[in-house]
Amino acid sequence: MARLLESGEIWTDFFEVQQGVPLDSTEGVNEVTQEHARIDFPSEWTRQHLLDLESLTEREIRILLDTAELMRTLTDNCRNRLSLLKSFTSANLFFENSTRTRTSFSLAAKRLGADVIEFTASSSSLSKGESFIDTAKTIEAMNVDAVVVRHKTPGTPHILSTRLNCSVINGGDGPHEHPTQGLLDILTIRQHRGEIAGKTVALVGDITHSRTARSNIWGLKKLGAHVIVCGPATLVSRDWESLGVEVAHNLDSIIPRCDVLNLLRIQFERQYTRPFPSVREYALLYAMNKERMARAKNDILIMAPGPINRGVEVTTDVADGPHSVILHQVTNGLAVRMAVMWLLSEAKKRATGVAA
Repeated sequence: MARLLESGEIWTDFFEVQQGVPLDSTEGVNEVTQEHARIDFPSEWTRQHLLDLESLTEREIRILLDTAELMRTLTDNCRNRLSLLKSFTSANLFFENSTRTRTSFSLAAKRLGADVIEFTASSSSLSKGESFIDTAKTIEAMNVDAVVVRHKTPGTPHILSTRLNCSVINGGDGPHEHPTQGLLDILTIRQHRGEIAGKTVALVGDITHSRTARSNIWGLKKLGAHVIVCGPATLVSRDWESLGVEVAHNLDSIIPRCDVLNLLRIQFERQYTRPFPSVREYALLYAMNKERMARAKNDILIMAPGPINRGVEVTTDVADGPHSVILHQVTNGLAVRMAVMWLLSEAKKRATGVAA
């Protein structure tokens, strides 16, 4: 089994799968044991935490994307299990509500054979005055190998990475970054449109409060894409131009140039003032609908990180239409998160001398 890199080169020595080996069924999901699937670790990867995309190099981002592709292929589009992390325990430390990201991280860990600890802030000792660092240390003391952290305060995962011995994965820190979401978005673009360099990708909506936008911008720019941020002036600052990002306030003016539109949710929960007069007005100016689709490229991709507000950022016919890859993004989230956990785990083993 082989996989195509962005360049079109086939990489055959990164992993090998013995053919003709029957797969065992576990809870309705096939399992490829580590004896039957060997993945060689990319020696250039040394990071034990994934905190953001801003600090990653282009090469590191490509390693993450390539490894996610391998995971997706080995697991038959994330349907089957690998036993790569059978002795691994991951804890989801979510201090904010989440359905998609928490479920995706949990399922990704289980697809690799890991155990998962679920933490809910509302029912924890935090309500009794315990600090989030003490809570994290308590969880880590249960022989946890990695924690996935979501918190409303920017920089929280970075703080934990200096206080814990286990790996820390940023599952979203306030409006700062959401690195795995950025990676799965970029992976989806690459799968459907090939090389990222030269593509024009527009992020439309609430840029000011969007951690997804920031991670996308860092990742896409490092891979050579032209990035446009578009939305009301109250939500899209000209400051982005200092990073080489194009700023636009008129969606209709940029649609014909775009290869990808990533439609971001208006995050009212992070806003202290109303940034536009009404939701109806926002939808009139920025919702992707069939009229705007008629002015777009024939092969445009429509993306959204979810949850989508139908009729606000995108109409139902577009969200469910042939150009939409929203559900592909969800599946790619599993592949990306499997890749992240495996890479961090192997890097940790090598740093501590556990692995050769």
